[in-house]
Amino acid sequence: MVEDYAEFVRRKLVLKAPSGLQDVPPLGDYLFPFQRALVDWCLRRGRAALFAECGMGKTRMQLEWARVVAEHTGEPVLILAPLAVSQQTVREGNACGIGVTYARAQSEVSGAITITNYEMLSKFDPAAFGGVVLDESSILKRFMGATKRALLVAFADTPFKLCCTATPAPNDHLELGNHAEFLNVLTSHEMIARWFINDTSTFGTYRLKGHAVESFWDWVASWARCASKPSDVGNFSDDGFILPELKLLTHVLEVDAVAGREAGQLFRDHKMSATNLHREKRMTVGQRAAKVAELVNAEPNEPWCLWCETDYEADAVVAALPEAVDVRGSMSIAAKESALLSFVDGSTRVLITKPKLAGFGLNFQHCARVAYIAPSFSYESDYQSLRRFHRFGQSRQVQAHYVMAHTEVDVWAVMIRKAEQHEAMRAEMFAAMKRGRERIDNSAAEYRPTKKGSLPPWVRSERRAS
Repeated sequence: MVEDYAEFVRRKLVLKAPSGLQDVPPLGDYLFPFQRALVDWCLRRGRAALFAECGMGKTRMQLEWARVVAEHTGEPVLILAPLAVSQQTVREGNACGIGVTYARAQSEVSGAITITNYEMLSKFDPAAFGGVVLDESSILKRFMGATKRALLVAFADTPFKLCCTATPAPNDHLELGNHAEFLNVLTSHEMIARWFINDTSTFGTYRLKGHAVESFWDWVASWARCASKPSDVGNFSDDGFILPELKLLTHVLEVDAVAGREAGQLFRDHKMSATNLHREKRMTVGQRAAKVAELVNAEPNEPWCLWCETDYEADAVVAALPEAVDVRGSMSIAAKESALLSFVDGSTRVLITKPKLAGFGLNFQHCARVAYIAPSFSYESDYQSLRRFHRFGQSRQVQAHYVMAHTEVDVWAVMIRKAEQHEAMRAEMFAAMKRGRERIDNSAAEYRPTKKGSLPPWVRSERRAS
């Protein structure tokens, strides 16, 4: 009876066997040893996620993965990337001797590897590709978003899939579930049912069951690899992968707290919420923009990137810094790409844009000065946008300036709390990666009973009678 039950539990734990290559060919010398180890693992899994810190070479790793998959399947591989990242990937491919074609439609596909922007997905035939790469795959975090649903449907039957992004957002377990669903491991709903319960303190959210934490991360480690430095992958040296100092500087401005007050109040209610956030930001935008201009003008020889969340903030900064180039959503795709690449190439000194437009995938290591016009509730946007500068390959101390009114400091406090949660989540992921470093299958922790059970008296009496 015990052996039968153990087998029953084992069948429950094993969800998907690897669907990739059994024999991986030699990988390119343009990869570091730890990168080859990660690519090898992803090729053997077939459908895998690679959560690697910014600057660890995800672009080269995904290009090498795509090259091998194209050769193995005899079909091209499609890479989907954020705006302006496509051209950077083409350049990286040229540096490695890997041909990459940038296309805007299926008719332009040629060669083994094609790259396009997520916005162009509808113009391609997913069935024509033997593999797909989602660059900056955190786009899947939108649980019910149209883009997420389109990706799930389009590549449901694609045999080889690779998701590449930095460490997922803190406590955003649904993002992990969406990755698992895209990779045909387990649906988001099945994941939630197995490891989560409703969080009664926050409507519409879930939290890990207390006893399921280790089991959950072991499961994630079976289809994903997470690394912040080479030694996280195995016995590899971290030489060359130690980040320079990151200096976070806050500038809290005293602003008029009386204007806009309700009748009977001494001061206006500036407690931040979804309903009054922008009302407060509009009232302080002029002072914040002036402070940002002061910071930029104080270092006229430094490239600067200025992050806004809204067009009215960008308008205020442009008025204070006429030399700045403003990249916003209303521009054409070609105009946005051209403006962003002009900052990468150094012909633009001061760039103004939004994290949702340029906060993912781009390499801005030439710049070590960044300013946020206001703090944000979105830790992922803050983390990703800051990692455009503070990433492996950056040689200088990065100074990140956060400008805020004294009425907006509550938002900054939320950001600090999310940063602490992020570090706790990473610690769990890295521990699971270490436990499962040698495991290629998709099983969770093995069933190892530690306590001997006993049958109730009425069952024992029935067994004696029989």
